[in-house]
Amino acid sequence: MRRAVPVLSLLVGLLATALTAPSPAGARPAPPAGTTAPAVPDVVPRPTSWTGLGGSGTLTHRSRILVAPVPARPGGATPERTTTLPAGRGELIAPSSQTPAQVAAQLRDDIRAVSGLTLPVRTDARRAAKGDIVLRLSDDRALGAEGYRLDSAAAVRIDAASTHGLFYGTRTLLQLLRAAPDHRTLPRARSLDVPAQRMRTVMLDAGRKYWQPSYLENLVRRMGDQKLNTLFLHLADSEGFRLNSPRFPGLADPEHSYDRADIERLKRFAARHHVQVMPGIDVPGHATVLTEAFGIGFGDGPNPCTPAHTHSHLTPNWMVDMTSERAVAKSAEVVAEFAGWFDAPLFSIGADELPGQLADCPRVKEHLAADPDVSTLGDLLNRYINTLDAVLARHGRRTVVYNGSEHMAAPQQKVNPSVVFMNWEGSGTDPAIPGHDELALAPFYVTPNNYHNRYPDESWMYGSWAPSTSSDMLGSMITNWADYNFWADDAYFEEHTRAPRAILADRSWNASPVPDTLDAFRARLARIGEAPGVTEPPSKPRTGASKPAHHWTFDPKPYPRGWTWAGSPGNTLYAQDSAGSLPGSSYIINNPVPVSDGVRGQAWRFDSDRDGVGFGGLDVAEPWTVSTWVRSTGRTADQVLLSSKAGALKLQQRGTGRVGFTRYGGADHSFGYTLPLGEWVQLTWVTTPGRTTLYADGERVGSVAASIPLPLRSIGTPQAGLRGDLDELLTWDAALSPAQVRARFAQYGR
Repeated sequence: MRRAVPVLSLLVGLLATALTAPSPAGARPAPPAGTTAPAVPDVVPRPTSWTGLGGSGTLTHRSRILVAPVPARPGGATPERTTTLPAGRGELIAPSSQTPAQVAAQLRDDIRAVSGLTLPVRTDARRAAKGDIVLRLSDDRALGAEGYRLDSAAAVRIDAASTHGLFYGTRTLLQLLRAAPDHRTLPRARSLDVPAQRMRTVMLDAGRKYWQPSYLENLVRRMGDQKLNTLFLHLADSEGFRLNSPRFPGLADPEHSYDRADIERLKRFAARHHVQVMPGIDVPGHATVLTEAFGIGFGDGPNPCTPAHTHSHLTPNWMVDMTSERAVAKSAEVVAEFAGWFDAPLFSIGADELPGQLADCPRVKEHLAADPDVSTLGDLLNRYINTLDAVLARHGRRTVVYNGSEHMAAPQQKVNPSVVFMNWEGSGTDPAIPGHDELALAPFYVTPNNYHNRYPDESWMYGSWAPSTSSDMLGSMITNWADYNFWADDAYFEEHTRAPRAILADRSWNASPVPDTLDAFRARLARIGEAPGVTEPPSKPRTGASKPAHHWTFDPKPYPRGWTWAGSPGNTLYAQDSAGSLPGSSYIINNPVPVSDGVRGQAWRFDSDRDGVGFGGLDVAEPWTVSTWVRSTGRTADQVLLSSKAGALKLQQRGTGRVGFTRYGGADHSFGYTLPLGEWVQLTWVTTPGRTTLYADGERVGSVAASIPLPLRSIGTPQAGLRGDLDELLTWDAALSPAQVRARFAQYGR
């Protein structure tokens, strides 16, 4: 997900008036004592209970961070190393590795970053004064593993039964400081803040897409700030395997995967922000990389299954051969190797989307007839799940699967009761699978391509969703799927997931009805701003008019290293970017068709609204230029060349049939030019702020006094795909001159 933008938040209220330090220049004065604290403090997630006491306090240069000593306990850790008291132990949360003193040191650094104050850390909390902050472990059963009490009637006091809770209390404090105009004033309040759901999770599809470590660290900072406690990395899918172990040479590409040292660094960093890292390796389906590495697919060996026995866009080697003892043993070996790499008590093996037609494969039929323990494909899948569950149990992990197996007939094999189901069907917010714990994720899909086109309904999430607090609903998860955005910018995903992630953080922590509107919530996020330490991604330098930023030729090229082509012939075509770093792929159904008579080499033919290409690029601010060759083959109401959530370039504009562009939520614009049918034309849009000019075959044919950022999400949209052939698509992050446009046309000699 993507860029540094105001987002985070936490609890409320803190100090009584103290010796006041000078405020930064231009800061608003603190509200006078006796004023009423806001009904909703500037904290995300909203505290589960909050009582404003009126008035405010101020951190000053005389303020201190005081760590209360932990009483010695028989058989327990030494007091200075204690992180959790008995009341703070939790089944689904990895134990905290931070001591109270380490939480205090982290708070000191973060307060300095937010306010400019450097507060000393002391270990004697008996003489706390106004303006001080006191952190104390308290064996209070009401607080559980992550809850805390905050009292800022005098000194600010944060009590918790574990350092998870202490950390979350400090995040509340920091959000309040960030939202204050002077970054030093805090409301006086009392709060008991305990999460409604135990697991509050962010999932990244790291099988299809490689995420840069710098983005993962920024995401962890944001998650900790919003009390999201689990980062689920889906590390293996049909297109890629992202864990690099010397035990399995060649399974993962070293440049686009994480080795043990990378995972250890990420775990240490995440632990400082009280985020646990949960892994996922998807089997037996979604496993093309594994099956091809080890020869364990249903398409391998004698009597193989055929494309008729799997999903139409895939091959039989998309699935591990569950009838083969060697394939099952290799699956167990892979899971066992990586179970010990991670600290979360859960491990996902996927187990989803197995095609029912696999039961018709002769290899499967023969096995079911010969094996007395299984009689259906459902039995075969459930036994496979239970085999891997036994492996994970030996490593102290609970197995997690996506739901789906419960729909298959399985008279002889039932999934072990300890297995957790991630429910991605229906409303997905209430327990639906009897006898199993669940995680809700169905309404929280971020799949920002033009095939799935799934984005969470933020209005519903904030205003209507009632998170389940049933004992068998472990929590909720926002998922970021990279289907057909395999090489997208990390920031592209951040752009789409930032707001719904904050809403999920808020609602999964505090499930009570919201007291305000979505607009008010967004305003709260904006006041709170970004989490301490989040870094802006480096801005990409503009290449100017002398060199294209992107160039898609549509000529046949292999997938780059680190990605496996898992599709059947003609599906998920690769579009190389020969000038930049934004290649794309087509989708899985109604793919464009390569044709040999392009302007230069091969072109792609689009003949359906579902024909598209996913890039996952960020919009580019004006000025910019786009040039492409088009051979139009049909008229429809609306045809999109390039699109994003913000706007689109149109080959046929709705209402006019002419070439144009659209700002969604704004206006449709058309030029006085209509594409002819059946002949190649080079179209060029040249845009400066407030002005867009269109050229056809190098000649100016129209200009409009409006502009949009260059959309780079995808070619086409689900309702307005183009009809025709496309070749030589280029972009520049500069406005080409008329002479440069004519020269580009002349290069093709047409």
